[in-house]
Amino acid sequence: MGRIGVLCYFGLCLLGNHLWAGTITVCASCEVKTIKEGIAVAADFDTLLIKKGIYKEFNIQVTKPLTIIGEHYPVIDGEDNGEIITIVSNNVTIDGLFIINVGTSYTADYAAIRVVQSENFLIQNVVLEKLFFGIYLEKSKNGRVYHNKIIGDAVDEYNSGNGIQLWYSQNIVVDRNIVQHVRDGIYLEFSDNITIENNISSDNLRYGLHFMFSNDDIYKDNTFENNGAGVAVMFSKRIKMLGNTFKKNWGPTSFGVLLKEINDAEITGNTFEENTVGVSIEGSNRINYSKNNFIKNGWAIKVRGACYSNTFIHNNFMYNSFDLAYNSNLNDNIFEENYWSDYTGYDLDRNGTGDIPYRPVKLFSYIVNRTPETIILLRSLFMDIIDFSEKVSPVFTPNELVDAKPLMKKIK
Repeated sequence: MGRIGVLCYFGLCLLGNHLWAGTITVCASCEVKTIKEGIAVAADFDTLLIKKGIYKEFNIQVTKPLTIIGEHYPVIDGEDNGEIITIVSNNVTIDGLFIINVGTSYTADYAAIRVVQSENFLIQNVVLEKLFFGIYLEKSKNGRVYHNKIIGDAVDEYNSGNGIQLWYSQNIVVDRNIVQHVRDGIYLEFSDNITIENNISSDNLRYGLHFMFSNDDIYKDNTFENNGAGVAVMFSKRIKMLGNTFKKNWGPTSFGVLLKEINDAEITGNTFEENTVGVSIEGSNRINYSKNNFIKNGWAIKVRGACYSNTFIHNNFMYNSFDLAYNSNLNDNIFEENYWSDYTGYDLDRNGTGDIPYRPVKLFSYIVNRTPETIILLRSLFMDIIDFSEKVSPVFTPNELVDAKPLMKKIK
């Protein structure tokens, strides 16, 4: 048999598996009464249809290619005994289940749904409540986590888990999920080529999004709101954060986004609104910030040091208490053609840019960074006087850190 014949033979075999796939119905009055029993009797690529009801099961092992679909959201109650569903096969779909009461452990990361060393999986339309970890992907790839609702009841970080966690995984799409009241809403570690889009991660104990050592990922059109510390992005390369909203992350150690040791990234079209700090940057280089909105933050941007060759072009800085905090007298970052609501210059030639450069680092911001108690003078005449004196003759703030072409109108 030639090569083409062999390929056709295997193609027909694979197609035959799907054509002969059957449906097994699971319910209290059915011949198959439990999900475990349904998996045991199913053939590869069969469908398990789980009827509405309550199934008190845990440690359900999916060891073969299956589609598991819930009808009218049947409840799988783990009764706090441990992990509930573990997928260890390729080509598995979980759809339309309501899973509650995952066990809590200080030695094992029990999850409502765990995917282990699997490919081509789909987890969608699932509701998870009373959980430890929600959806946990471990050394898996080429999968999708779509349109799930994960609502925890976390109170303390030490005995709570994350909503969606990826560990050593690749080529995963996490789309249109709602994650609330867990430790970290979405957590990634050593996970590359991940797309996180259209998710809402809010009211979590620590971070709405937290990732480390994960490269070439895209975060697009997500909302991260009212989380304990905001979003943390650390030790990663070639990240794209596009069109996200970071909002109302308040607290003495809170921020919209913390960037630590991030290189060669693109941060475009995002909104940072009403955070203690919009973006906190440390040891991050060659990042392009463009078309972002920084609105009503305590500090729009805090640069903590060792940040080089970054560009800030065509951003809106509006009504922040401080636009920029900078802890060094040296600067090779570029600020150009941004809109600053505090800019009071003029445009005599009417070319859309101010004729007087704008200095975004104010002396009072410099003082508050070193002596936080002085923040009580924020709206005082004293603050205006020292800021004006530093503007006339810069001593403490970087002399070359200016926007030479500040825009007269905000960017739409």
